[in-house]
Parts: sequence; structure tokens; C-alpha cells
Amino acid sequence: MGPHITSLQQYQARVDMVTLWCVLTLLALLSPEALGTNAGVKVKLTQKGLEYGRQIGIVALQEKLKSLKIPDLSGTEKVSPIGKVSYSLTGMQILNLGLPKSALRLVPGTGVSLSIADAYINLHGNWRVKYLRIIKDSGSFDLAVSGLTISTTIAVKSDDTGRPTVSGVNCAASVGQAKIKFHGGASWLYNLFSKYIDKALRSALQKQICPLVADAIDEMNPRLKTLNVLAQVDKYAEIEYSMVESPVVSNSSIDLSLKGEFYNIGQHKEPPFSPSPFFLPPQDSNMLYIGLSAFTPNSAGFVYNRAGALSLYITDDMIPQSSPIRLNTRTFGAFIPQIAKQYPGLMMKLLVKTAKEPTITFEPNNVTLQVNSTVTAYAIQPNTTLSPLFILNVDASVSAKISVTGIKVTGALTLNQIVMTLGTSYVGPFQVKSLDNIFLMVLKVVVIPKVNARLQQGYPLPAIGKMNLVNAQLQILKDYMLIGTDVKFTG
Repeated sequence: MGPHITSLQQYQARVDMVTLWCVLTLLALLSPEALGTNAGVKVKLTQKGLEYGRQIGIVALQEKLKSLKIPDLSGTEKVSPIGKVSYSLTGMQILNLGLPKSALRLVPGTGVSLSIADAYINLHGNWRVKYLRIIKDSGSFDLAVSGLTISTTIAVKSDDTGRPTVSGVNCAASVGQAKIKFHGGASWLYNLFSKYIDKALRSALQKQICPLVADAIDEMNPRLKTLNVLAQVDKYAEIEYSMVESPVVSNSSIDLSLKGEFYNIGQHKEPPFSPSPFFLPPQDSNMLYIGLSAFTPNSAGFVYNRAGALSLYITDDMIPQSSPIRLNTRTFGAFIPQIAKQYPGLMMKLLVKTAKEPTITFEPNNVTLQVNSTVTAYAIQPNTTLSPLFILNVDASVSAKISVTGIKVTGALTLNQIVMTLGTSYVGPFQVKSLDNIFLMVLKVVVIPKVNARLQQGYPLPAIGKMNLVNAQLQILKDYMLIGTDVKFTG
């Protein structure tokens, strides 16, 4: 009976898995759904990012392999001049593990290739032998597996649901040698046929490594399918980061095209506009580049406007006490006398509401929003009913400062100018321009701060696990903004 090994190389399957976890889970996070449309968001993973993935993978791998259980080895051999000898090697424990040489490279059009060379494992275990039918002996041994090399390619594609799927292709493995040194008892006997064990061990390893690698890669697919590609933003919206096409792998990067679209929670209605094509610049000094086109924030405006979230009631208690301008019919009656005559001594309420979704525009170093809204003024009757006074059409131009905070995009708005026209008056004609200063004050001290408070909470970027952005830099370019960053994983 020849030697046999049940699963001596489960550790080897993990070589690829741990080393590539950073790269593949990043791909997983950005899983695809709607194929064949332009991307709202693009992500580029550079060679620098892959190198970081290799480094953390190797460190994690070395720690993990120290706890692996190595299966027992047993068999029989004819040893001259003794004859048939039955033997077993049991209780093998890893004492030392080294992966001194590893490399990760991109395979254009396919995925990622991993190669490990000169890997070694030192183990200690127990031996037992029986020969001449009645003689038994036992002792300990040291096993040194060296010259272990593995190369495999992990192909990354999209499945029929538009989600990523991975598979191992072109795997090759070889074990240079496995040297055993026996201690105690009839160690001299074992040393006589150690060459048989060396050959059997190397053969068994080489037969098992690639199937185990393939199994380990396949086991990633259920995990990829369970990753949530919808990030909830608040009670109104969620943002989808599914891939709209399979990853594009070149010699220098893995490029991902993501949907990058806001939706009302549970209601995926498309806006009346679609993303325009855009392309990331050929930069590679950072690990990761994320490009967000104007489509993404514009889809947010569509969603929030559709949900009725872009409206605000303003009452006098929201105006700073130091302001001479109050929301009452006395203040407004100074500009529109009919208000003071019809509704003397009453407090007022304003309803500011978008007339349609805001439009955001990216130009180099400049972000602007065009907001078309209405302002309805009411007099608050003693019984709390509201009497409409007038409706103004207000077109506002707003500048935005965009920042990256944590793994979110945040913003702050500054009002540039407003243009007001009269929509409807219930108190007769009046000069709208006379109210400019009042509404500039209301917008600057009430509306803009309210919006900025929400924008400071941020909107999530594509991310996986406990990923942090390091030294993120943001550029505003034509039709999109570009975030260049390194990453760091914790935990």
C-alpha cells in the first residue's frame, strides 16, 4: 500500500485566497447589476494597490498557517535487507513557516496572477514503525518542506445576474523536496527509506494543491453574492454601486465601471437623464482612484425631490433673534401694505420647496448648483390655519465645496445669487425686488445651514469591510470629480 495524504495542502489553497483577499473583495464590493449602460462612478485599482494587497495577504497568511492541522501519513515499503516495513507519521505541527518570495501581477483581459516561490514549512511530529512482523519502535521527527512554488490566475468576470464571479485558471504547483530527520528508537531504519517518503510526499502535494486552490477560489463566490451593493444613505435614499460591465484589466490597473446612482429606498425609478461617458486620467501614484460623475449627485437631487424631501417650513423662531427682520405681517407689510391691512398683527410662515430637481455642474475647480424653487408665504391665523399671501419663483445659483471625510463625500454650499419673480399673489400686485434682502437673509441664515448640516453627514463612497482612505486628495475636473487615495484595512 503506497503512502497517502488526506488534505496536507489546505494551507496551500489559502495562499492565493489570503494574498488576494484585498483585491478580490474590492471587486466584490463593486458587484455588477445593470450591464450595458454608462457608468456614474469609475474606480481604478493600481499596481500600488495590488502590492498593498499582496503585503497584507502574506502577513495574514503566515499567521493563519501556523494553526493548520497537517494530516497523518502512513504506508508500507520494502527496505533492504529487512523486508516489508509498516510506518506512520502522525501529530505533525508547524514550527516555522516562510513565504519569502511572492508576486502579484495583472493579467490583461483576465484578472490577477499570483506566484509564490521558495516557500518552506518546518514541522515536528511522531513516527511509528513495525517490521519483521513483531518489532515495533517509535520516536519523533522533523520535516522540512522546501522549494514550494505555486502559480495561478484568478479570472474575474460577471455572472448572469450582473454580479462578480471568480474562478481559478492555469494553476501549476511543485514541491522541491521534503526532508525528514528522525530522532529516537530505530531512527536509522527510517533514514534508510526516507527517499520513498520524500517522493511520496512531493507527489501527493503536487496532486492536491491545484484542486484545493480551485475549490478555495470557488468558495469565494457565495461570499461575493452576499455582499450588499446598495448603501443606505438615510430614510429617503440608497445608492447603488453595482458594476455595469465586467472589470477591465490592463497592464497597469483594474478598472471598474459602477452604476453610482441614487434611488428612493425600495423604488428604483430611473431619472429622466443618464450618465455621460467619462474617463479617468492615467494617474498611478495612489492605490485607488474614484471618479464620481455629475450624474451621481444629480440622481440624488432627483430622488430627494421625488421624495418631497427638498422642502422646508420656516417660522420666525428659526430667524436669529438679533435680526430686525421678523416673519410677521408687520415686517412684510412695510413692503407690501396690503398684507398689513388684510392680516394685521399675525405671524407668518414660509414654505421653501424645489420646483424640480437641482442641477449640479462640475467644471475644473468649480462645483455649482442651479436650484429652481418656490417660496410660498402664509399668514398664521389665530386658529393656526394658514392663509396664503403670495408665491415666488426663486432661481438660485449656489457654489459647493466638496470634501472627503472618512469614506464619505461631504459638502458645504454657499449662496451666490438669486433671481425672484412673482408666481401668484393673493394680496394684489407688488414689487418682488423689494423682498430681495429679506429672502437673501432667510436663505443664508436658515435654508443653506440646514442643507449644509445634512451634507456634512456625507454620502458613502464605494468601500469594503474596514477600509479607510489615507491621504485622500480630491480634484474637480470637467464633468466629474476625482479622488486619489491610498487605503488601509484594519481588523
